[in-house]
Order: sequence, then structure tokens, then C-alpha cells
Amino acid sequence: MRWLGWTMLGACALATAAEAQKRETPYFASIAAGEARMRTGPGKNYPVSWLYVRADLPIKVVDIYADWRKVEDPGGVQGWMQVGLLSDTRTAIVTGGIAELLAAPRAGAAVAWRSEPGVVGRIRDCTGGWCWFDVRGRAGYIQQSRLWGVAPGEEF
Repeated sequence: MRWLGWTMLGACALATAAEAQKRETPYFASIAAGEARMRTGPGKNYPVSWLYVRADLPIKVVDIYADWRKVEDPGGVQGWMQVGLLSDTRTAIVTGGIAELLAAPRAGAAVAWRSEPGVVGRIRDCTGGWCWFDVRGRAGYIQQSRLWGVAPGEEF
């Protein structure tokens, strides 16, 4: 009976990996690992071009090859990362000047927090040009145009 459970678990993992392969590019994701290497090609035999030490950094997946993803970072640098280093968790980085995180998704709402450019947070509830932006418990609505990590007009 135990082998049946492991077999079912393995089948589910393969199905999940297969679904990830079918995803249309480009799409946004984030770096899951606290240390992630970007390589010049899709394999460990390619040299490392960058070492990222910032978990949750948003990235854009622009191409897929087996278990490798060609990604672009917020600075426009492109390279390849193993899929296991990435997460579907949606994050974004503040761009431009200091951004206000508001209590409600509308201009003129009370300011809950202010965020400097380069701050990374988790995003959800993006609709109508606003996203809920959470930086370790300090959260509020921010204009979608102030973020890198969400496509213009994207809603989720």
C-alpha cells in the first residue's frame, strides 16, 4: 500500500511539472532560493554570469528549455536558471521615486506607508491599475505603473 501512495505522489509531481512546461511566455515569477545562479545557457556546463542573493526578487520568464528558464531581471539582464530556483509567488519591485502605499485602491486614499525605489514585496489583487503590495507585513495599495513584476493592465 505504501508504494501506491508514493506512486500517486510521483504522478502528481510529474503532472505539475508538465503543466509548468505548458505555460505561455513571457510571465512573471520570483527567485525562491536565497542564492541563485544565472547561467549563460540552459545547463550546469554553462558558466555562471550572475549570482543572486535576494530571495523574492521578481523575474520575467521569457523562454523555456526542459528544466531551465531564460529569465530577465529588473535591470534587463537575461540568462538561464534552473526551474527549482524559481517560484510562482508573485513579487514586484518599486520603480521611480518614493511610492505611497494607500489604504484603499484609489487616488486620495489615506497613506498607509511609503516605499523607496528598489523595495521588493509580494503582490496580489491587481485590478484597475492598483495592486496590494506587502513588504513583510507593511502593506497597502500601490499604482501598478510604479511596479516592475506585473504587466501593464494585468489583473489577478
